[in-house]
Amino acid sequence: MLATTRFILKQNFSKVIVRRGIASRAPGRVAVVTGAATGIGRAIALQLANDGLDVSLNDLPAAEHKLREVSDLISQLGRKTCIYHGDVSVESDVQRLVDSTVQNLGSVDVMIANAGVCQLKPFAQTTVEEWDKIFRVNARGVFLCYKYGADQMVKQGRGGRIIGAASVAGKKGCAGFSAYGASKFAVRGLTQAIAQELACHGITVNAYAPGLIETDMYDSIKHVVAPGDPANAVDVSKPINAMGFNGSTEDVAGLVSYLTSYEARFITGQSIAIDGGFVFD
Repeated sequence: MLATTRFILKQNFSKVIVRRGIASRAPGRVAVVTGAATGIGRAIALQLANDGLDVSLNDLPAAEHKLREVSDLISQLGRKTCIYHGDVSVESDVQRLVDSTVQNLGSVDVMIANAGVCQLKPFAQTTVEEWDKIFRVNARGVFLCYKYGADQMVKQGRGGRIIGAASVAGKKGCAGFSAYGASKFAVRGLTQAIAQELACHGITVNAYAPGLIETDMYDSIKHVVAPGDPANAVDVSKPINAMGFNGSTEDVAGLVSYLTSYEARFITGQSIAIDGGFVFD
């Protein structure tokens, strides 16, 4: 009886070890980064290359030149890289992105679903077409990257990391960001649900939720005043967090670097704010 009990405990412990066996210290790990030509995606791609990962870069064809620049910088860091142009809201494009990464770099161990679009516009003035576009990229695009990234990781059988782009606007509704915020709330819910489904495969699923980060996207809205009573309007060009300054793309990349690490193996289902103290969970 005692021997049987020991055998069962040993078997169960072995299963736990397999489940924890996320290949985040293994050499030759490969990351996919969408929206990698500029801003946060660019910073993440360079950070992961600096961490020793090979990186598959994705963005729209219009970003060819900037994506090539990122690829050259990664090569200078001594890592392998490949480029796949495509739209994350198109299922076949995401499938081919994953297939191309495996063909050129050997695996997909980290999926960074970073690509996104933003719009600052009053709710009543937002068109259905604008709403649909934002959800196609920010919600459907993340879903597709999660889905096909997870499929490949499960097939490989050694765990992995899936990380999506949320936002503080997906933690706290903000005037003028109705469509954008709703799409980011969707990312949070998706991240929580999928984290529970993939844990048995040693795959963690998290999201980063930036506040005001100085990027091209931020530049496009920073001089727009939020709608409402002018006396209560907020100029988003001014820091509105506890720290009193806006973040950098490198700040976000540092968080993502940690989430891809072995040390983050016990974190899953979280959308982590990186906002200088704008929202408090």
